[in-house]
Amino acid sequence: MAQSDNVTPLFDDLARIEHEHVACQDCSLYRLCLPLGLHNNELVKLDKIINRSQNYKRREDLFSENAPFKSLFVVRSGSFKTTISASNGREQVTGFYFPGEFIGLDAIHQESYKSTAKALESSSVCEVPYENLQEIGREIPQLQVQLLTRLSKELSGDKSLMLLLGKKTSEEKLATYLLSLSKRFHDRGFSATEFHLSMSRSDIANHLGLAVETISRIFSRFQDDGLVGIAGKNISLLEMDKLKQLCG
Repeated sequence: MAQSDNVTPLFDDLARIEHEHVACQDCSLYRLCLPLGLHNNELVKLDKIINRSQNYKRREDLFSENAPFKSLFVVRSGSFKTTISASNGREQVTGFYFPGEFIGLDAIHQESYKSTAKALESSSVCEVPYENLQEIGREIPQLQVQLLTRLSKELSGDKSLMLLLGKKTSEEKLATYLLSLSKRFHDRGFSATEFHLSMSRSDIANHLGLAVETISRIFSRFQDDGLVGIAGKNISLLEMDKLKQLCG
């Protein structure tokens, strides 16, 4: 009887964990953010450290450059841009982030954010306190693998951007950028050929190292050539194969 009394609470605890609600599982971005193959009790541990924010208004800062690093962020809805301040006081747009993508990975090493992250539209994030993430990462190896994968992906993206800025013509830069957005939206279950550009043309130009007049001229040329359709900030990629050829 004593053995039965000891076992019963254990099974009760397991049953409680198995049926405990995990908010992340209700999120459409679940498969993009979290490592595959986690057991339910591991998901419960991870779910408990995630802070789900209220909306950030357009142009509102998520974090600022050189602020102490405390958390990683995953975009839940909307979009963000990151910028760094140049020595002459001008801002350089270093990236755009969409639902399911991590922001702040480059802050881990020096323990301070290397850029300012700002909402491009009404947006929300999941905040993951890094100290807590490290603690449960010791118990869940898949989390550490996922973090390394994300870091590797960001490093690969940085190298691709260097190639984009240094070796391509203006037309090739914009075509490559549009196809990159197409892939990112497709990976998130959205249309690969029709999407909303939440960033301004000025931000796109800054990011690609071009003048805003150049970006506007190329957009007009692409539209005249039937490569894209533009309605305000909504864009349709009409000739994907030709855009790929144009990328060089």
